[in-house]
Amino acid sequence: MSAFTARTAAVAVTAACLLTLTPGCARHTPAHLTGSSAAASSAPSPTPSTRAPGPTASASRSGLKTCEISSLPAEAATTVNLIHHGGPFPYSRDGIVFGNFEHRLPGQSRGYYHEYTVPTPGAKTRGARRVITGGKPLTNPAEFYYTGDHYETFCQIGGA
Repeated sequence: MSAFTARTAAVAVTAACLLTLTPGCARHTPAHLTGSSAAASSAPSPTPSTRAPGPTASASRSGLKTCEISSLPAEAATTVNLIHHGGPFPYSRDGIVFGNFEHRLPGQSRGYYHEYTVPTPGAKTRGARRVITGGKPLTNPAEFYYTGDHYETFCQIGGA
């Protein structure tokens, strides 16, 4: 890949990140796209447990961006699988009612949404990552949402 092509690709990736407001894009831009050998040696490479969700081109029926389960941290897929099987969940607060006090998810009556922890490797606490479900039955809810920043932003999970 020529230096010009690499820089053009890096600009495109950066622009896409800025347009979608996906947190952490800069630290997850592959070094071969930036053309910087310094970035390659100092920046951590993305892993399934640290990459930001990748939105698809369309919005979901909720109006939020969509993200495929395969674009989320591997632990999110594990959490979704546990939800479908009814647990056992690693944290006592998993499955509690999510109040949607920030009003970032579509308005529903209290009790519609439930939250589940998406473990963060190496974290001593529950961390910031969650899967929020909407609807019943609890093992097969109609909606799945992901937040990697403790309820600041959400995407609706496709393929869950």
